[in-house]
Amino acid sequence: MEISNIELELSPEPELALLNDTSQINTLENEAIYIFREVAAQFEKPVLLFSGGKDSITLVRLAQKAFWPAKIPFPLMHIDTGHNFPETIAFRDKLVAELGLELIVRNVQDSIDQGKVKEESGRYSSRNSLQTTTLLDAIEEFKFDACIGGARRDEEKARAKERIFSVRDDFGQWDERNQRPELFDMLNGQIELGQNVRVFPISNWTELDVWSYIKEEEMEIPSIYFAHKRKIFLRDGLIWSHSDYVYQEKDEEVLEEMVRFRTVGDMSCTAAVYSEATDIDAVVQEIRDSTISERGARIDDKRSEAAMEKRKQQGYF
Repeated sequence: MEISNIELELSPEPELALLNDTSQINTLENEAIYIFREVAAQFEKPVLLFSGGKDSITLVRLAQKAFWPAKIPFPLMHIDTGHNFPETIAFRDKLVAELGLELIVRNVQDSIDQGKVKEESGRYSSRNSLQTTTLLDAIEEFKFDACIGGARRDEEKARAKERIFSVRDDFGQWDERNQRPELFDMLNGQIELGQNVRVFPISNWTELDVWSYIKEEEMEIPSIYFAHKRKIFLRDGLIWSHSDYVYQEKDEEVLEEMVRFRTVGDMSCTAAVYSEATDIDAVVQEIRDSTISERGARIDDKRSEAAMEKRKQQGYF
């Protein structure tokens, strides 16, 4: 009986587990707010890269808290591939209008028209990698010295090599061997002429942390993240949106299924997952039970073993 009593005492209560989750989120929130304030203090022209996805929406909420009651003291910028999910673009414009924020949009189509990049064709064609040129041109155009983004270390192994303040050279390139140590939360924003820094305030968060924060803050997100009926087709074991933006063979049958998206990027490289999660509680539980990374639905990461790292070295976010 004594052993049984000890076991019962050591078993975590649901309330305690919830308290631990909340404590973890509060710690991560405080860290992110500290990072945002360091950016404002150390850089002259920061910008927040915003796509309308869950991570960039979370960044906006954190930035609001960091500078409240003042407005966010820097603009948002979206590098638009032109092949985005319409639900995401509609949400982007709605949020910016509601908060009265400045939004800069630069289009990959302009880079194509100017002959700076070439449109891909064929079965796995995508505009995702073409964003790099458009992004670097925009950084040069506005002379941004810090670009804030929602990358997290748990997403992909190349992400795990990033510092919170990740230095890029005057060509926008990333050298993972030439990064500064970040000891005791000391963030060094000193850069040379021509360099800029990519900043990752939620670098230490996981996908589940983001969803837990969205739930706790009762944040609105695009409907695409919840299960809905959608026209799709199947290829290579993945679920693709039926769209003019996505290459599709004539023999690939169009179906209508209940799906949702765990990550939102260019439609041509972002696959869906089967799901019945129509509300935030169901999504959080689904993420808890998942054994597959959210980046498992991003075909651009599967082009080679080091696909993400190579794109980052070239200036990709």
